[in-house]
Amino acid sequence: MVSVVITTFNSAKYLQACLESVSQQNYPAFEVVIVDNASTDATREILAACGRTFQIIYNQENTGFAAAQNQAMRAAKGEWLLSLNPDVLLSPDFLSQLVKAGQGDPGVGMLCGKLLRLKVEENPERSSIIDSTGIYFSRNLRHFDRGSEELDRGQYDQTEYVFGATAAAALYRRKMVEDVSVEGEFFDEDFFAYREDADVAWRAQLMGWRCLYEPTAVAWHVRRVTPQRRRRLPRVINWHSVKNRFLMRIKNISLPLYARLFFPVTFRDALILTDAVLIDRYLLSGLWWIWEQRKYQFRKRKWIQSRRRVSDKQLARWFSDKPASFPISAKTPTNGPTSS
Repeated sequence: MVSVVITTFNSAKYLQACLESVSQQNYPAFEVVIVDNASTDATREILAACGRTFQIIYNQENTGFAAAQNQAMRAAKGEWLLSLNPDVLLSPDFLSQLVKAGQGDPGVGMLCGKLLRLKVEENPERSSIIDSTGIYFSRNLRHFDRGSEELDRGQYDQTEYVFGATAAAALYRRKMVEDVSVEGEFFDEDFFAYREDADVAWRAQLMGWRCLYEPTAVAWHVRRVTPQRRRRLPRVINWHSVKNRFLMRIKNISLPLYARLFFPVTFRDALILTDAVLIDRYLLSGLWWIWEQRKYQFRKRKWIQSRRRVSDKQLARWFSDKPASFPISAKTPTNGPTSS
């Protein structure tokens, strides 16, 4: 069974269409678990109208995307877990295509489909502009959505291994979720929101799990946070983004890999710190927060690094200024668990 897990927070604008697309899935066995993070718009009215169709959990405060998705996953019963944003519309065979692809390789713990942009300026429009065909990391440790902003011309129509999946619509194998969770948390709740999917992908890759991109699974996503829009985003989003960039590195990177990427990473860090000092000093408090939490973060790092199954040589090929991917016919890029 597949469990579709959704976190909502003031999502009324998109939620009804999302739930309708979920209900229309042709996969024979799935459930839907929704956690609402204290919405104040019409979200709860929409959820109440769902009756007993879905399992709905109402939080009394906004616990953040990461914590709420973990909460939904704990309540879910499926051996596959689809993390889904409420601003995504799924094609009817989205679940069936991803599950079919995942069943062919027990070392695959993450799957993603072809996400295209859903434009909502006036009337919702399912465009042919690519939103994501998987996550990749550049050499300066920024992560991006592969193919973002490109017109879909079939250039990503090959099933292949990628680094990770955007949690807007990512399918996770339950065994992988249990294997890589740190102190019961799959998504790191210290992240609150933003970058938590890239952190999961990095941790899973360290532990030998692979991510498979399946282009026949198509969905449409409203993308509101992009690198180009950073200056126009609320301060709290940029605060979490800066904080989480360093949290992710503290836990996951090894010293040899850091040395290999030292110059591009340091240059990018200098730009971030300069921006924080000269433009928005509020961002510096995110770094202070990390310092205050350093013992706990290094405890998580110790646990993750003690369980890694992949060498730096294998992992390093993923960090490239061009999106890295590997065909499924080629030698797999990591030593994934063979008994999962």
